[in-house]
Amino acid sequence: ILQESAMAHGNSLGRIEIIRKGLPYSTIDELSERMQRPIKFVLGVLGIAQTTYNLNKRQEAVLSSKESELVVAISELLLFGQEVFNNEEDKFNRWLEMPNQSLHGIVPQSLFDTLSGVAEVRKCLNRIEYGNFA
Repeated sequence: ILQESAMAHGNSLGRIEIIRKGLPYSTIDELSERMQRPIKFVLGVLGIAQTTYNLNKRQEAVLSSKESELVVAISELLLFGQEVFNNEEDKFNRWLEMPNQSLHGIVPQSLFDTLSGVAEVRKCLNRIEYGNFA
């Protein structure tokens, strides 16, 4: 599902449609796996209680449009980060967990709870991609 939403990135209207419809709660599992982080971490990023997640996943509910948009943005960022780090997943994951000078000492993954934070991490990855660390 995350792959589909990321592929829809090239088509903004398709991306918007996916976000408005809402991603299934099971997408949280996919994101957790892709990030190599516990589900509890992803729930914290999304601001979803464990009990809410358990209930809604069991009932095959969908995330709100705001939650879905954040999941799509993080998913796209992860794909881009993999590219920047030449598909060296471990290296990229370590980078996400380390305080970053470009982000004033903030750990990149700690910014995943807002779209603005995700955008800042993306800018940082852009600087790495194009060799502009300033």
